[in-house]
Amino acid sequence: MYDVLIIGCGITGAAAAFHLSRYRLKVAVLEQENDVAAGATKANSAILHAGYDPEPGTLMARLNVRGAALAKELCRKLDVPYWQCGSFVLAFSPEEETMLQALCQRGLANGVPQLRVITGDQARTIDPNLSPQVISALYAPTAAICSPWEYCLALAETAVRNGADLRLETAVTGLERLAEGWLIHTNQGDLKSRYVINAAGLYAQAIHEMAAPRTFTIRPSKGQYFLLDKSERRRANHVIFQCPGPDGKGVLVAPTVHGNLIVGPSAEPVEGNDVSTTTEGLAYVRSTALKSVPSICFRESVRNFAGVRAATDRADFIIELSAPHFLDLAGICSPGLTAAPAIAEYAAQLLEKDGLVLEEKDVFYCQRRRIRFHDLLPAEKAQLVAQNPAYGRVICRCETITEGEILDALRSPIPPRSVDGVKRRAGAGMGRCQGGFCGPRVVEILSREQGVSPGTIVQDRAGSWLLAGRTKGGSSYV
Repeated sequence: MYDVLIIGCGITGAAAAFHLSRYRLKVAVLEQENDVAAGATKANSAILHAGYDPEPGTLMARLNVRGAALAKELCRKLDVPYWQCGSFVLAFSPEEETMLQALCQRGLANGVPQLRVITGDQARTIDPNLSPQVISALYAPTAAICSPWEYCLALAETAVRNGADLRLETAVTGLERLAEGWLIHTNQGDLKSRYVINAAGLYAQAIHEMAAPRTFTIRPSKGQYFLLDKSERRRANHVIFQCPGPDGKGVLVAPTVHGNLIVGPSAEPVEGNDVSTTTEGLAYVRSTALKSVPSICFRESVRNFAGVRAATDRADFIIELSAPHFLDLAGICSPGLTAAPAIAEYAAQLLEKDGLVLEEKDVFYCQRRRIRFHDLLPAEKAQLVAQNPAYGRVICRCETITEGEILDALRSPIPPRSVDGVKRRAGAGMGRCQGGFCGPRVVEILSREQGVSPGTIVQDRAGSWLLAGRTKGGSSYV
């Protein structure tokens, strides 16, 4: 029997697993997809928010500011790309200037440091491509950006290194109350645990209703994005927001830690996990973003994508014990990426109050490093290639990702099961051609290293096969 079983391995579930793995507990994480960070965690704005947006006194407000501080330290320890670039919220009218002042006061009440309102001219001095129509801006120097999927992966990998049991492609089909905890029915068999944490994102309502009567409703909201080529990176040095509305923080323009420019998202109610992009949705994102930064060249788009936020009918995070030994972590939309490590801390406190004994281990691993060949100095590259020639074979030309880095990913605590899994770990396929050159080579390496037919290799989720054909004997392998 497990002590704690976590359902879902997006950023919330991974952070919970990471935090609990420091204690003498038997922890399991179940994820229905074939990789971690498979939902909104891999399809978002990658912003670590300063904390001026949530209403003071809410869980969002408290956990945002705490989470931002924890994230900075965790990204350093776990070698996750991170940049404290700061953010602006722009005002184009006197009415919006009034809103900025209110946001500033809210942020100061939440404990956001260095927050202030500056003039439009001062903002353009710092970020010259801002619209000349901007009359003032709320400046938050502590806002940051990161690589969200690598952040999630780093937390999950470290949890596994510390003894947590990660079970991919394991979907929960039912929960049954036991005297000493829960019986968890899955497509891979039954498991038992004293405590259950529901971190299932879009599916959190369904999991909750396996254990308790409905107390909240998931209302999925889709956000569509442009990812622009590195040639457009110079358009913004900060995360650039417009004044928030009822549907969220609105369309932003921001650099990414990988050197691109990201623009989005829209906010559209959808049914389920609809991650399609539409002409209308992208046109809205484009026209809105040009109000902030008129010079953006959308011809340099290398990819469009969408993510679905697990919004609910409540205005705050849902972090509560809703059945005996059953903890909901639901409605963790923005600023969920920022708040995740603070949510994990708070979840552990609630479980401890409910009887879970938290005794720290003598040894807790909290360091992680990975080789990024293109960031090394020439002498370092030469030394590395001399030690291992695989680092001298470039697989992804756009990002200069080597075979050695892909092999490192395949030998990591959570090896990839797809081409996009390699992309999220090593970066192959993230460049201008989006895998057009390196994709077949990644398939070849996955097939060779895993000892499987190329026809069984998937692009991303289970069933997204890249190849179809027949074996020598004539039987179909896909």
